[in-house]
Amino acid sequence: MAVAGAAAAFAAVRLRPSPALLRSRQRPTGLSLRRALASRCSSSEGSGRKLVLYSKPGCCLCDGLKEKLEAALLLSGPDSLHDVQLQIRDITRNPQWERAYQYEIPVLAKLLPDGTEETLPRLSPRLGVELIQKKIAAALRE
Repeated sequence: MAVAGAAAAFAAVRLRPSPALLRSRQRPTGLSLRRALASRCSSSEGSGRKLVLYSKPGCCLCDGLKEKLEAALLLSGPDSLHDVQLQIRDITRNPQWERAYQYEIPVLAKLLPDGTEETLPRLSPRLGVELIQKKIAAALRE
C-alpha cells in the first residue's frame, strides 16, 4: 500500500510541467496579439531584420510554427526579435513557391540585404517559444 502511494505521488510530480514549459506556453492572445503583430508583419516595407514563412492553409505544422514565431517576436530579453518583420507566404498562391516547397513546409527563410533568401534549419515542433527565439536570433546574427 505504501509503495502504491509513493508511486502515485511520484507520478503526480512527474506529470506537473516545469516552470520553463509553463512560461513557453504563456502567449498573448486575441486582439492584443493581432495589434502587436500588425506592426511587425510586413510584405517587405521598412528596414530591419526580415523572416519569410512559407506555409499553406490547413497545414497544422505551419500553423503551429506561425503561432510560436508570433509569440517569439513579442518576447523581450537579450535575444529580442522586436525589430523582426515576419511575412507569411501562402505557397498555393504562387506556382513557383508551390513547386519548391510543397513537400517541405513549413519553411522559414531570412531575407538578406541583397534581396535573396537563405533557408533556415527546420525548427522542431516540440521547441518552446523561448528556444525558438534564441535559435532565430542566432540565425539572424550569422
